Amino acid sequence: MTKSPLTLYLAAPRGFCAGVDRAIKIVEMALEKWGSPVYVRHEIVHNKFVVDSLRDQGAVFVEELDDCPDDRPVIFSAHGVPKAVPAAAAKREMIYVDATCPLVSKVHIEAQRHADNGLQMIMIGHEGHPETVGTMGQLPKGEVLLVETVADVATVQVRDPSKLAFVTQTTLSVDDTIDIVAALNARFPGIVGPHKEDICYATTNRQEAVKAMAPKCDAMLVVGAPNSSNSRRLVEVGARAGCNYAQLVQRAADIDWRALDGITSMGITAGASAPEVLINEVIDAFKARYDVTVEMVVTAEENVEFKVPRVLREPA
Repeated sequence: MTKSPLTLYLAAPRGFCAGVDRAIKIVEMALEKWGSPVYVRHEIVHNKFVVDSLRDQGAVFVEELDDCPDDRPVIFSAHGVPKAVPAAAAKREMIYVDATCPLVSKVHIEAQRHADNGLQMIMIGHEGHPETVGTMGQLPKGEVLLVETVADVATVQVRDPSKLAFVTQTTLSVDDTIDIVAALNARFPGIVGPHKEDICYATTNRQEAVKAMAPKCDAMLVVGAPNSSNSRRLVEVGARAGCNYAQLVQRAADIDWRALDGITSMGITAGASAPEVLINEVIDAFKARYDVTVEMVVTAEENVEFKVPRVLREPA
């Protein structure tokens, strides 16, 4: 049977970012140094394939520090944790390694600096997301107020409108955040913003690549997990940028082929915690069904690398 022709646009950058790469390396190096089991508080990154692979190597994933024994190392996920978590680990004299992405740590430091200057914080983020919980947990309760939408800005109750600063979750939609920041500046003209954009370079770059790719495509797939904030934002960005069908898939097995009937062009990208092996699996699934021509849509080059903590670089 003759295969239909399909132009497959592949976004670049896509997939793993430096923070995710570092976090996975931290778990692997900890297993190498201390043997298994090594405990990890929360999914190290939001990707089932990655988590299952590390579990097979001896990592044990738990939701709370209380679920960890005192005598085994524990790693904190790339999303960051409230200050109370490392404090509790230190009190129990546990070996712990913080895999928080350095760009999330930067937001934590910013929040602390603003608090030291007497400013109450407003955080733009998603309620319940581990990164938001971790950032809000850097300061005492009530010192960080969460807003998710422009509408939230109108109702947020602050202590003193003249003493405010804001930070953002690093994985938000750039376009949505611009609107919320504008609403904050309109309601609180003196509010202090970050010196440099809190939304990380990888989130921004992946969204820009999708914006460039989406108008060319009949359909677009984002390889990523349903609990991955940056992956879900890529789907939204693709739909807004003119792609009629933009969907999130974890694996090739999740592709709804009936919905793609009749397409001649396809866009593929991946969230920052999706490994290249899953992207290749999706590409191979299309090659099995179509006569595929691959075209790259390159909008940025990434060469960022973050060092792992010193404790893992030292001999056991």
